[in-house]
Amino acid sequence: MNVITTFNTKRREKQIKTERKLLKEISIKMLQESVRKHFGYIKIQGGVFMQQGFDEACFDVAIEAYLLGGKVSKFGYSGEDIESVKKRCREELKHFIDTLYNFWLYWSEMGISNQVDESIYYSCEHFVETWWSEGYEKGIKRLKLRLH
Repeated sequence: MNVITTFNTKRREKQIKTERKLLKEISIKMLQESVRKHFGYIKIQGGVFMQQGFDEACFDVAIEAYLLGGKVSKFGYSGEDIESVKKRCREELKHFIDTLYNFWLYWSEMGISNQVDESIYYSCEHFVETWWSEGYEKGIKRLKLRLH
């Protein structure tokens, strides 16, 4: 008897394997430092308990952006410049930025003003792009070293 596997199953297995390899290169400490660097000045409603929950939400967005950067790094490795690679995943990046921004707006204690909203949005944008770039660079490095 032969085991029948589908293309989608094989593709998903390969994707999980690649993601696991990429995730070995980051740590919780790196994620915590990045959250503090980008958002350290904004207070969260609910105190310390909610702050931890918010940190975890930021970690989720950072990891997704990191994995997206690692996934599309194959295009950069094959010769495409970084800006055109970033255009390929523009919609996903926008979704990550908007998700994090809306989360911040909902849980932040600051009064609502356009200037504060704008600075939070830019912080979210920089946070997501930083993690996307980190994943992209790690993906390129893994491809160059043939660790894929």
